[in-house]
Formats: sequence, C-alpha cells, structure tokens
Amino acid sequence: MHEKVRLICIDMQNDFTSEGGKFYLPRPSVDFARNVLFPFLEDRGIVVAEIASDYRQPRPGDDRDCCRPGEWGYESIVPSVIRNGRQWVKSMNSPVWTRNGIGDPSAQPGEPFPDPNGFGEWLTDHVGGRNDVLKVVLFGLTADCCVLSTVQELKWRGYDVNVLSEATDMRSGDPEEKELFLNTSPFIFWGSAIRWVDLQHLL
Repeated sequence: MHEKVRLICIDMQNDFTSEGGKFYLPRPSVDFARNVLFPFLEDRGIVVAEIASDYRQPRPGDDRDCCRPGEWGYESIVPSVIRNGRQWVKSMNSPVWTRNGIGDPSAQPGEPFPDPNGFGEWLTDHVGGRNDVLKVVLFGLTADCCVLSTVQELKWRGYDVNVLSEATDMRSGDPEEKELFLNTSPFIFWGSAIRWVDLQHLL
C-alpha cells in the first residue's frame, strides 16, 4: 500500500447493509465491498479506518432510532482483520458529533454535541495528519448524507478527499443517481470520485 494513501469506511453497519436491518435497501456498493474490496485489502494486509454510528434517541432533528450498541444492527460488516484500531463513533450525520455514552450499550445516551477536537485526534491517530497523507479515500453509506458530511469535514481540514465510486451508494441505491451526484456540483467542490481500477494502482 502507498504509505500516504488512507482508507476510511463509513456506516457499513447491519442496520444499513444487511437484510433485516432497520434501514436496509439493496445497494450494489455493499456487495462490491464484501466480495471485492474487503478480500483485496485482507490479501494485501491493508487496513481501514472506520467511522460508525450510534443513532439511539435522543437525536434532535432526526427521529430515527437505529444502530443501537449491543444489538446486531450496530455491528459492522468490515472484517476485524482489516480494521485499523478504534472506530470513531458518531451520533449524527457529521463525524464531529458525538454524545456521552456513545457506543456503550450499558449507557444512557446523552444528546449529540460536536467534538471537533476529538475527531481531529482520532484522524491523526488512525489516518494521519493532513501533511502526512497524499489521499484519503472514503467509501460506505451514504454518498448524499454521511459520506458527504465526512468529505466536507476532511476538505475543510486540508485533506485531498476522494470517494471510491463502486463501494459507495446513495441512500436510494440508484447507480445513475450516484454517478450524477459524484460528478457534478456541489459534490465536486469538496471531493473527487475515484474508480476501483485507479485505486488499485495507488494501493
């Protein structure tokens, strides 16, 4: 793996990716990740930083209650062998938002609040500082929500941000909608789409 290319997976949890999940929809990116991307990374010893969600209530502005720690829906489909240390767990779409008791199934969750410094420390430890990384490549769910929020946050922190097209989907799972989104305004002001064939050359 190129020492300055880093991968971040976002919200590939059972509630979003697996049949029976509370917000599951068939999405091509999930099959691609399971059958192509993850085996490729495992074969080559390449690790992935991971952002997951704890979407228990209370969550002002969003009445969904899913990805509850300790339950099947919270569990990630990323193989543990390629996971790079501690997950960052967020409480809202943006990765900077956390909560008291986040990720703890025994805790009563508090209301979400922003922790930009905590997220920055996690980035430094698990991805690298902006001067140490050539490219950050994101993948996961969804391009029009949590992936987009993370792209914006990393762009504002000075990273060169890319999204792996084949391993990312819109909420709808519609491939044509995704292609349009990733290659037009406003997304192109914050990040760039990268294809699997091109990423393999970087890895």
